[in-house]
Amino acid sequence: MEQSSIRCTLVTDGTSDHVLSFHLTWLMRQYTRRNIPPFEYADFSHLLRRPHGLKARIRAAIEYYPCEVLFIHRDAEREPYAVRKAEIDQALESLTIPAVCVVPVRMQEAWLLFDEYAIRRAAGNPNGRVQLSLPPRKRLEELSDPKETLHDLLRKASERTGRGLKKFDPYKVAHLIGEFIDDFAPLRALPAFKRLESDIQALVQAQGW
Repeated sequence: MEQSSIRCTLVTDGTSDHVLSFHLTWLMRQYTRRNIPPFEYADFSHLLRRPHGLKARIRAAIEYYPCEVLFIHRDAEREPYAVRKAEIDQALESLTIPAVCVVPVRMQEAWLLFDEYAIRRAAGNPNGRVQLSLPPRKRLEELSDPKETLHDLLRKASERTGRGLKKFDPYKVAHLIGEFIDDFAPLRALPAFKRLESDIQALVQAQGW
């Protein structure tokens, strides 16, 4: 690993949430010229004794995925940001590693609902013509179920019918959307994303990166 690189590890609520690494890589690169290698996703499925609880998962992530900065994701769901932030801070107690809280409102799927072409590509139908009605960007955090909204859009974008539609699994392709997005700047319309960006900027400045 080059000395100029910043290794980043992402701890998430669930396996599908590793798509956030695309958002985070983009944000980190906005504020540092140092190399940002692909994020390490803290996957504990290979362990005989998997860590339970946020504190245990954070400590396991540090042990198995050494890094310069740790990103810890919790979906806000129906809780205010302050509650999730307090949970993460408590889990980080006594640890000195730089860390950033990643708390989308309500779920991380809300942060994938702004790029129509990326959704079409993830659905395997980049040249599709069916109209996709994406929610207004400024209201993405108000959606009651961003995951279901995203999955419905992926099904529609696939333009499959009958048996093909039944076999189509939006859950399996949703994580591909992040790979097809080059610019996450439109999410700056969302307070939760703006808060995350401010936290990353502050961290980079504090670390002299």
